[in-house]
Amino acid sequence: MPTPQPSTVATNPVIPGFHPDPSICRVGEDYYLACSSFEYFPGVPIFHSRDLVNWTQIGNVLDRPSQLRLPVETSSSGGIYAPTLRHHDGRFWLMVTNVSGGGNLVVTATDPAGPWSEPVHAPGVPGIDPDLAWDEKGNCWCTFAGVGQVRFNPYTGETLGEPYRVWSGTPGAAAPEAPHLYRIGEYWYLMIAEGGTERGHAVSIARGPSPSGPFEPCPANPILTHRSTTKPVQNTGHADLVQAPDGSWWMVLLGVRPQGGTPGWHVLGRETFLAPVTWEDGWPVVGEVGLELAELPWQVSPPQPLAERDDFDSAELRPCWISLRDRPAELVGTKERDGWLTLRARGSSLDEPDVVFVGRRQQHLAFEARTLIDPGTGTGGLAVRLDERHHYAIEADADGRVRVTARIGTVRSVVAERALPAGPLVLSVRTGPAPEPHDARRGPDSLVFAAGTADGTTSDLASVDGRYLSTEVAGGFTGRVIGLYATAGTVCFDWFDYEPLPRP
Repeated sequence: MPTPQPSTVATNPVIPGFHPDPSICRVGEDYYLACSSFEYFPGVPIFHSRDLVNWTQIGNVLDRPSQLRLPVETSSSGGIYAPTLRHHDGRFWLMVTNVSGGGNLVVTATDPAGPWSEPVHAPGVPGIDPDLAWDEKGNCWCTFAGVGQVRFNPYTGETLGEPYRVWSGTPGAAAPEAPHLYRIGEYWYLMIAEGGTERGHAVSIARGPSPSGPFEPCPANPILTHRSTTKPVQNTGHADLVQAPDGSWWMVLLGVRPQGGTPGWHVLGRETFLAPVTWEDGWPVVGEVGLELAELPWQVSPPQPLAERDDFDSAELRPCWISLRDRPAELVGTKERDGWLTLRARGSSLDEPDVVFVGRRQQHLAFEARTLIDPGTGTGGLAVRLDERHHYAIEADADGRVRVTARIGTVRSVVAERALPAGPLVLSVRTGPAPEPHDARRGPDSLVFAAGTADGTTSDLASVDGRYLSTEVAGGFTGRVIGLYATAGTVCFDWFDYEPLPRP
């Protein structure tokens, strides 16, 4: 088979799946990007790239309980909101909000792969989405949703003076947030999101002579929005700017890919997209945000092949694995049974906020996930989760009973049940075509659950409508996460496969 050759053409999203609120910085020829993580632990996934298109997760910024406290009462879509990632004075700085405990905090690192420092808390910063920017005198300015601003000491978390309002975008526009402040040429630019993070989302910008303004809005605001269009990428906003070594400018932003009929259901959450930026009369002009990127000014290496199988042979889990609110070593680990992931139950079902769960984001519109489970004397399985009130699962118990369950709002149902020989079993879930009706009400997909014996013989148990695991149904800020869980006793998993599929 011929070796793939570098190309100047790439596709969007550049980081697919539930990776919202991207913030980016460049150091030399290396780019680094961080995203929101909400109720999941570890928090704030961080990525590296050399071409803005191919990204590799190198870690999670908040990977210790001392850095990230998510109490059991943390609601779904609570937790960690909207980081800002910057490089200044030889260090990486990340400021973020934990809306469920601790408020705004700052962590630093010399290596973005970690370890990151213990948090410095910033109780004097009153808003979410905090941004960090330094002027030529070394003063640090923190700008936050609202949009307000305050001088700030990032080493101590102290604010210097009282916060004040600077600019809040289009008069009357909802949710002025996600501010980022830049010195570009002779101006300071303040870029924000507005309109809410749904179909009305937009990006606007203003400029002024100093970090605190006064700010003059761009006459072409919003400089980016897909509201009132039928474009395949919607909800575009919450953006950050970066300049490449060749002098070109680029924007990373969040967007969604709705599928099906009306109103359109997005199931992967808000994803990270890339767009080119040019400058006219001192203002940024954002290029097309589509599923294909226009020709790039540099060669893009072929994407790294997806590691389809995790055999759980390492002492530590890969950084893509996330858990709900915490991950106690006594409940989750790969050391107890060599080559297996061992989960010890705590919550009694996926409806509970403290259920023991280890998952990865769904990153493709069509996929198949499989695992080999040994339920032992316990109960556990494979789930597709949006939150405690919206999830589907296939689970096995010690008696060889396999069942498919669905939780949709206030309704919880056993969809299918079958007896299989006791012992290790293969459980799987894959996307299928959207179920009837084939009209404006058509959903995005279906989820097909199957089970079989360890020798590879499997059969389908149930197909369920995927629209109920979408943001348009469930609400919130996250996307589907496919995971392994235990709800009784101790359950072991030998391997986990995740494979993208062609769209049905």
